[in-house]
Amino acid sequence: MTAPHVAGGHELTVRRGQFWIPGERVAAEHGTVQRAPMFVSWEAPPEGAHAVPLVLVHGGGGQGTDWTGTPDGRPGWATRFVEAGFAVYIVDRCGHGRSPYHPDVVGPMGAQFPYEAATALFLPDAVREHQTQWTFAREIGSDDVDQLLSPMGPLPADLAESQRLDAERLATLLDIIGEAVLVTHSAGGPVGWLAAAARPGSTAAIVAVEPVGPPFAEIPGMGTLMWGLTSAEIACDPPATTPEEVQGRRIPGLADTPVAVVTGGASAFADFAPQVADFLAGAGADARRVHLPDHGITGNGHGLIFEANSDETVKPVIDWILSAVEPHATAAAPTRGRTS
Repeated sequence: MTAPHVAGGHELTVRRGQFWIPGERVAAEHGTVQRAPMFVSWEAPPEGAHAVPLVLVHGGGGQGTDWTGTPDGRPGWATRFVEAGFAVYIVDRCGHGRSPYHPDVVGPMGAQFPYEAATALFLPDAVREHQTQWTFAREIGSDDVDQLLSPMGPLPADLAESQRLDAERLATLLDIIGEAVLVTHSAGGPVGWLAAAARPGSTAAIVAVEPVGPPFAEIPGMGTLMWGLTSAEIACDPPATTPEEVQGRRIPGLADTPVAVVTGGASAFADFAPQVADFLAGAGADARRVHLPDHGITGNGHGLIFEANSDETVKPVIDWILSAVEPHATAAAPTRGRTS
């Protein structure tokens, strides 16, 4: 194998930095410790950026690297967003990636994500003929599947608490950077709904790529979406006395918020995406589908953000953000957080 820095790479001059959204200080047996901080890295064009930045929220057991590269080593969506003129903030959700996890402080871990579950989710045999954009090897033991699985760790066993922690940290991030577009993937979807509900007016729009659903579904090995599209409680108007009552009630943090539900043509998540969009519309959001085949982009599965045509799958998303938010170029630095 040729060393990556010799084989080539992507040349792009950017401004970049990193910081943390700290967790709570709690007393432990051996002293005061921090509970569930969130790591944030950011990149922006060298001179100016669109006024509204993007916050990229990974799914399931992944981490922020889901947005920065692909299993075959190409630049990920984060780079393409920066090239399009956006500042991007990339988070490692609590307990994932560079956000430390200790079960004595955060809570028990769920099971490690196995190869079999990863291939069933991202490379199901049933759609092999239709998922033409996974052009890499599919077999367990191949380098490509190794690269797919390597960043995927266990989730907290308490899915509702995991979502609550993530949303609370994301809300704090919005306090720091100001109004932003949330871009979520898969099991990161609930975190976007909850963060928007926690900070009404700070979420310019939401792009939910292949979000989990349908409403009130049980997600095998993870938990149940008790509150429609979230496991954690989400505020609605009028207030719900039971989780089931959230159906059809206004969620103030989502009201009038533009939301795109993005799906691939070879993904099972596309089957229930209309129900997700309907639930959001019932909550007051301006929700619509962005189904890639409708834009001439076919053959994509659940991992459309890092499949072979990821440079194409991102284009309708960029177009939608520009049309929904109408950001304008500014010479001011788009980051207000600390830098590295």
